[in-house]
Amino acid sequence: MIFNVQYVTRVNMNSKIVECVPNFSEGRRKDVIDAIAKAISDTAGCTLLDVDPGVATNRTVYTFVGAPDVVVQAALAAAKTAYQHIDMKKHAGEHPRMGALDVCPFIPISNVSMDECVDCSVNFAKQLSEALSVPVFLYEFASRKEYRKSLSQIREGEYEGLEKKLSLPEWMPDFGPARFVPQWGATVTGARKFLIAYNVNVLGIKEQAHRIALNVREQGRGPGQEGRLKSVKGLGWYLDDQSIAQISMNLTDYETTPIHVAYEECCKDAKELNIAVAGSEIVGLVPLKSMLMAAEYYIQKEGLFVLDEQLKMRLVIDRLGLSSLKHFKPEEKIIEYRLGRDGSGLVNLSVRKFVESIGARSSAPGGGSAAACIASIGAALGTMAGLLTYGNRKFEHLDGVIRTSVTPLHAAMMSLLPLVDSDTKAFSEYMVALKLPSSNEEEIAIRKLAIQSSVTKAIEVPLAVMREARLCWPHMETLARHANVTVLSDLQVGVCSLDTGILGASFNVAINLGQLTDREYQERIQKEVDMIVKESEEKRHALLTTLTTRLQHKI
Repeated sequence: MIFNVQYVTRVNMNSKIVECVPNFSEGRRKDVIDAIAKAISDTAGCTLLDVDPGVATNRTVYTFVGAPDVVVQAALAAAKTAYQHIDMKKHAGEHPRMGALDVCPFIPISNVSMDECVDCSVNFAKQLSEALSVPVFLYEFASRKEYRKSLSQIREGEYEGLEKKLSLPEWMPDFGPARFVPQWGATVTGARKFLIAYNVNVLGIKEQAHRIALNVREQGRGPGQEGRLKSVKGLGWYLDDQSIAQISMNLTDYETTPIHVAYEECCKDAKELNIAVAGSEIVGLVPLKSMLMAAEYYIQKEGLFVLDEQLKMRLVIDRLGLSSLKHFKPEEKIIEYRLGRDGSGLVNLSVRKFVESIGARSSAPGGGSAAACIASIGAALGTMAGLLTYGNRKFEHLDGVIRTSVTPLHAAMMSLLPLVDSDTKAFSEYMVALKLPSSNEEEIAIRKLAIQSSVTKAIEVPLAVMREARLCWPHMETLARHANVTVLSDLQVGVCSLDTGILGASFNVAINLGQLTDREYQERIQKEVDMIVKESEEKRHALLTTLTTRLQHKI
């Protein structure tokens, strides 16, 4: 199925960004699905990221982002469009549901608190109930009653049992009339953490899939029979259009139960039932971090050596069988890729532009950003030296040693890069604090507090550079002893860059440390800084001696 949706992929991640993921009870009629998508994308300031319909479930999941007020208006526009086209009296599908707009969560993405997302859901509930005269319930962080906090609690009985449910005093909706609206049903909205909708495919029947779901989901079969995986909801169903059964799961906290753990646990149970697993699918979008967690699991499990992010994505797609039902495209399914990078920031400048920006008549970017960049270059040169040694037949016996050094050096290189911009941002915040008014005692107190807060940030960024760069020394030592002789001069530059980055960052810590009033913090940080600088100087001297000796003797 192809939908006429124009996607926009550039989003300013410095703005307040809320994600909204409404689930509509229509997954088969292309014209209706497109009409709802158009209502969302036509909302000014809203970015539609994904439209994921399911024929068997007769349900479509939309994902869009924008400022808090924008996503509320986009959700309203979508709901009003759905009201014109969806009739719940005629709806049937595999997925549990209770309304045309079944559930509409708001999720914090960038620079937004959970409380702000609660406000979004309450505003949406109020406006939806007033516009369409339909009952609306609040759930998760927006819930006002503990016994109806989860979606499963509110949706119990589904659409078919809704009329009776609404007649009960304890099920008075949070907004809208306490009466059954046959065409619409009811809507649930609220605020929650990022949820991954994840399905594992099995070549079996619905009952077998559901049996596995009961084994793994947190609720299990009920009190005393809890399942194995925390923060997992699940059930089993059958997809007639694909001729397979699915263990359908919602991973409500993917850091507690990652996708690869859910997959492996389902595989374990399927093996015991002598049924085959035929891959899996992610419905909607998935955070990059969850994919990288899966990649690291399989890299460790299989003893692989994969550094490149794109290759890690390919590994996860293959191991989880994410393209088994339809092609999994990382650029479309991973939320960070869909949001895109707006190209701003110092790290996205050309080398010429970056150097020119440092050389301009401006205080920022300055030494702090330069130090972070130089330290990153030091880690990068170490990474390069390792990669040019690894896989070389002459050094094949050292592959294991080299791999254990290259991986953390590459990670340090990537971690240090964002600090180039963080340092300049911290300085800018300090300058803003200095310009705050100070005409009365209250303003003076506010200004003083803002200055202390901004100075602390201005210390923490270069200190983070020092701490991250320091972690590189053991791995640079390994490479200094074992790397291919043809890259030793590059390692020399890398060693000097790492030391310069650390020393430069220490200057930035020192210039700000004296402005703090917290003497205990000052002493603790100064002690740490002195230790790292002294260690770095010693490492630089020792490693340059080792490298020079090897170069002289060609060993």
